[in-house]
Order: sequence, then structure tokens, then C-alpha cells
Amino acid sequence: MKFSEQWLREWVNPAVSTSELAEQLTMAGLEVEAVEPVAAEFTGVVVGEVLSVEPHPDADKLRVCQVSIGRGEPLGIVCGAANVRAGLRVPTAVVGAALPGGLKIKAAKLRGVPSAGMLCSAKELGLAESSEGLLELPTDAPVGEDLRKYLELDDASIELGLTPNRGDCLSLWGVAREVGVLNRAQVHVPAIEPVPEAIDDTRPVTLEAPEDCPHYVGRVIRGVDPAAVTPLWMQERLRRSGLRSLGPLVDVTNYVLLELGQPMHAFDLARLTDGIVVRHARAGEGLTLLDGQAIELEAGTLVIADGAGPQALAGIMGGEASAVGDSTRDIFLESAYFRPEAIAGRARGYGLHTDSSHRFERGVRPGLQGVAMERATALILAICGGEAGPLVRANADDSMPRQAPIHLRAARIERVLGEAIPAEQVTDILERLGLEVTPAADGWQATPPPFRFDLEREVDLIEELARVHGYGRLESRRPTGRLEIGARPEARVALSRMRQVLVDRGYQEAITYSFVEPGLQERLDPGAPALALANPLSADLSVMRTTLWAGLLPALQHNLNRQQERVRLFETGLRFRFQGNEIKQEMMLAGVVSGRRYPEQWGLSAEPVDFFDVKGDVEALLALTGQEANYIFSKEKHPALHPGQSAVVRRRGEPVGWIGALHPAIERELGLPQKALLFELELAALEEGRIPTFQALSKYPAIRRDISIVVDDDVSAQQVQDCIMAEAPEALRQVQLFDMYVGKGIDSGRKSLSLGLTLQDLSRTLTDNDVDNVIDTIINALRTSLGAALRE
Repeated sequence: MKFSEQWLREWVNPAVSTSELAEQLTMAGLEVEAVEPVAAEFTGVVVGEVLSVEPHPDADKLRVCQVSIGRGEPLGIVCGAANVRAGLRVPTAVVGAALPGGLKIKAAKLRGVPSAGMLCSAKELGLAESSEGLLELPTDAPVGEDLRKYLELDDASIELGLTPNRGDCLSLWGVAREVGVLNRAQVHVPAIEPVPEAIDDTRPVTLEAPEDCPHYVGRVIRGVDPAAVTPLWMQERLRRSGLRSLGPLVDVTNYVLLELGQPMHAFDLARLTDGIVVRHARAGEGLTLLDGQAIELEAGTLVIADGAGPQALAGIMGGEASAVGDSTRDIFLESAYFRPEAIAGRARGYGLHTDSSHRFERGVRPGLQGVAMERATALILAICGGEAGPLVRANADDSMPRQAPIHLRAARIERVLGEAIPAEQVTDILERLGLEVTPAADGWQATPPPFRFDLEREVDLIEELARVHGYGRLESRRPTGRLEIGARPEARVALSRMRQVLVDRGYQEAITYSFVEPGLQERLDPGAPALALANPLSADLSVMRTTLWAGLLPALQHNLNRQQERVRLFETGLRFRFQGNEIKQEMMLAGVVSGRRYPEQWGLSAEPVDFFDVKGDVEALLALTGQEANYIFSKEKHPALHPGQSAVVRRRGEPVGWIGALHPAIERELGLPQKALLFELELAALEEGRIPTFQALSKYPAIRRDISIVVDDDVSAQQVQDCIMAEAPEALRQVQLFDMYVGKGIDSGRKSLSLGLTLQDLSRTLTDNDVDNVIDTIINALRTSLGAALRE
């Protein structure tokens, strides 16, 4: 929100300087981002009147002007502006004047003709970035008066950086209210009287979407002058508020927007068909906007339509087909209240952001529409002439917002602020803010005014008390409270330990977006529908991830494209999956690995990382739980992983993660120059550890026996180990697979597995006979259950 300080002081004029005013607003939560002069420094410029204009004897584009400055003889000034003419009142820089940019005005000759001064454009005075001719002043501008005084250029433009909850301060009226409250100063609201009806013309208005637009006001105005010019005072106020003049009809609506905070729009009446209908867009409808952009309307978008179709995006921008122009004689002026939720996000969805949508998204005061219509009508009639018809109102009172009373407790104020505020001061502050206050047994009942959408809870009122009372006036007090150490499960594995294990194994932690590219997401997890964002940052970040791989793989691609040949990344974060009609958010730990097994060095060969390297990293994580025996890796296919190099990680039979090589087809689509391996695990499963318990160490020697068995190719080592542990006595301490062989001497479709079996008893030394019996039992179980044969 940007505005002129002088304009503000016409509404409320506290006895504070500009810097004090800026500090007040900032400390009250309305941060002042900039305070700038409204014009560059210049001196010696007065209001001049062009008495006559004659052609220059030696230059076709120059004119010799006689200019009166209200004293002495007229000045002879040579000017090349196309709009110079007799009777024009214009800024005149006399000899000795200093203009912006260090320009000094001296008596000179232009092509042989003396020139005692300079007629100025807005650009030359630093009032505009560009201008096409001289700055034309009103015909009643006092000749000879200093231009800075006449245009009141000793002014400041103040820009506020408002938070989204303070939509009530997106107008001069709203800022004036705040300044009045902070300084206990009277706010002078301009008198806005109903405009008498001069004609009977109306346009019927129908609300087909009353829940989104419960109040709409319209008026026909006929006979406006298309040649009318926006008064200089209005142009200046718009300029100082960051808006440029676009013609009187548009300027008036912008002026009312800045002054009262109500966006308005003027339609060319001759371009409207039948009545006005406020409705939702239908499938297949389109609209060309004022900026020339043609859009296809989404179903559900609120529009202002007539018999021919949509004419404006409600609360955002008007349409080109019904826009006012240089030939407009009759207009239909609209002023409406739109529910903030109906406008929020719509402008950005179409790639737009306007002053109108900015205000409607944050909330416009209900009931302000009629007042704004009368104000705009009076200004249009004064500037453009014409005759006004009666107000046409369409209401859906049941859908209008209503403010509920808030219970404010005195004890709660003291607890939150650390200081009690006297009861009479609380009542005074709330009433100055516009709330209706009634006493209650333990405090107050306060009903917010209709323009304060952000006041909903008790803490909101306490915040208002603090900022108006003054944060700096609140007593500094150290907080007190009971300090208790919360219970922490002993068995829980901390995420920091997992991170450290991966870092120790050469990984680096990555942080990627939770929203990802939908095409890649579909390729990685085709069975899980992704949640689409209503207002994505870009098309490449438009759905929520169902797997962390959707962020890690682009990160890998980014690094490989920058000559980083050995990449190891891990990430912890949420994945988002549909569970019925709700979204389930699960914390996951995922990683991606590519390149050499070890960093480049002379002592090791350049072997690429493989499935078992990553499996070892995952097993190191599982070992932190102290119950790695509960986890098994089962060969299983995953759409994103290589069919022959993928496994599901199960805990007590339930899947908790995946590990494997990236599918070659996806690898080619991403343009990866080398193999990538992935893993993803549920963090909750990794956090569930086991409290260590002591087990006595045997003082008797351990005995190891190695066996080699031949099994079918589809029999996994895990099945062999499970079978052995199921049949083995308590003395069997460890089963270690140390070799696998396929080739000469082994039948086709079979493989040889070599295992080391370690046996040890706690109470005695095992004999060879004891060990032989155990081995025989194990081999018989393997032969019966898995069809294994002892390799000779």
C-alpha cells in the first residue's frame, strides 16, 4: 500500500513528524518499507501562461513563445513541444532555475533567437519517467506562483509492507483509522452524500452464485464526456500512490480503490447485452482480458456476465469486449462484495495479480459497496459530466459475513503479555479500534467491526492491545515455569545416529522440494495417485511426492551433469499418499548412489558401486535397531527398479522399504550416464530399536564347520539360513554365507552355496560327535525342505 502523506493528513493530522509517523506505523505492525519524496529537487520553476506562439524563423520544429510569469514583461522562450499553444498554463523555469539532474537554466540563443527560460515537461521536473509534451496545468492555475507550492510537492510517498491479515489497511481510510487510534486523533471522513437520480435507466442484476457474491451494486450513467481530462490533483494523488493516469473513468475507480479500499469496474454500456449475471464460468467459456490476454475459463471461476457471455473475471480484471474507451458515452458502474475464498488463488491460477484481486483475497468491508458507488458517481459527474440512474442492488443477506463476539479475559491478558493493562485502558483501546465492548464477569465481550476480518480469537484482541498500548511499554520480565525433562524411550534410535552412519559411509544429506514433476512421479510410483497442487510454483513442481526418489533422482542428475562422477545422497522427509479420502504423511529415509565404489586413488581399482554395496549401507542402518535379524530382503519387482536387481525390505513380514538399481528405461529417460542405485525406508521402522541386554560369554571353545550345498537357482540364501536356524539347536551361534558358485560341475538351474556354521555351548566343550549330529540334522532339514544336496 502506497499513499501520499499530505493526502493522509487531510483525513487525520496528528502532531508528529514524517519519521515519527513512520515509526508509529511500523511499531503497530504496519511496516513502513519506504518513505520517498514525491518529486525531485528543483527551484525557480513557476506557473507561466503562454500568451502567443510564433514559428521560429530558422527551425521548423521550434516555436517562439511569449510567456507571462505574473511579473514584469513577458519572457521570450523558444520551445519545441508539440502541445505548446496560446492560453496554455505550464511550468516555466526562469533564468537561474535549477532542475533535476544538475541542469541550470541560463539566458541563451536557440538558432539565433534569444530564450529567457524553459517550458517544462513532467519528465524534466522529475515527476514522470517519460512524457510526450509539456506538463499542462489547469486553466485556473495562478500565474507566477511557485510550482512546488502550487502542486504541494513538498510531500512524501509512504509505502507499507502489510501482512495478509491487514487487508483493512489497503486504503487511505484504513491507514487513517490506525493513525487516529495510535495518536488519539480525530479522523475526518469526507462527507459522501447520495447522488440524485437524473434518469430512470437501470440494468437488472441476477446473483446465480450468492454464496460467493452476496452483495452487488450497479448504476447506469449516461452522457459522460469522452474528451474529459482527469484533474491534475487526482493525477498527482494517483501518481504518488504508484498508479498512472489512464483516463478519467478508470482514474476515478482507482481513486476510490485507494481512498476507500473498494475495487470497482466501469463497463461500456453500449457493449453490454441484457442484464448482469454474477455466476460461475461454464466449461468451454473463454474471455479476453483488458491486457489483451485470452484465457480459457476454469469451471467454478466467478465471472460477471451478460447475455453474450462472461465480461469480467470477478474481483480480478475486466474484459476487453466491454471496456470503456475514448468513444464511451454511457457506462455501467459496478461495486460488489466477493467472498475472499472465491477469489483467493484464482488470479495466480491465470498468471495474474491485480490491485483488485489483492484486496478481495484479503477481504473488503461488507456494506462498503453502496458508499463507494456514491463516491465514484459524484466524482465521475464532476469530471466527465453525465446523468446518473438509480442504484441497482442485489443482496443475499444469508451469505453476508457476520462478526461473532469474542470473550476476552483479564487474567489471560496478563498471562500472555506478562503485564496487566488497566480495565479502563482495555475498553478505551478496543472502542477506538471500532469494537463494540460490553463488560463480562471475568473481562469483556467484544464484537469486531466489519472491516476487521482478522479478529477471531481472544489472542487476536490481546495482540491489538499490545500493539496499540506499545510493545516498548510492556514490562520486561524473565519467563518462569517448571522445567521438566520429558521421558525419552530408551529403545528409540535417534535420527541423528542414522544421519551419522550414512555420513560416515560417504553420503551427503540433500533437501529437495516436497512437490515434484508429475511425469517423473508417475514413472517412479505408478500405483500411487499423487496429490495435485491448486497453485503450483511451476508445471515442473505441481504434485506432492509419493516417494523421496522423485526429488533425489533430479538431484543426482544435476550433479552428474556437473562432472561429479561419484555421488552419494540421502534425504529424510515426508511422502504424501492417499489413504481413502485423506492424505497420509509418512516420514521416510531414502538414498541414491552412483559412480565408483571408493573415491579415486592409486591403490584401488575403479570398480562401480553395485547392489550389495547399497545393501550393506542399509544393513548398517538396520544394525542400529539391535534387531537386524527381524529384517529380511526379499527379491521382488518394483516399477522403478531393475527387474533383476530389486528387493523389498520386510520386518516381521511387513514391507518397510525398497532397495535396488534404477530401471534402465528410466535411466535412459533421465539421460543418466551411469548406473544409479536407490533405497527408501520407513523412518518409523528404523526408529524402533531394542534395549541391549547382557548375555554371558562362554568360556568353552567355539567350533566352526563349513558345508557346501547345491540348491535350485530360485532358492535364496535367506531361505537356507531360515531353514538352518529353525532346525539348529541352541549351540549354533552363527551362520555365515561366504561363497556362491555357478558353473562347471554344477547342474544347469542349480547353484552351490558355502556356509560357515559356528557352534559353542555355555556349559561344556562340544565333541566332534556333538557337532556331527548337528550338521547331519541341518543337512537332512535342508534336503527335506529345500531339495538341497551336499556338494562332494
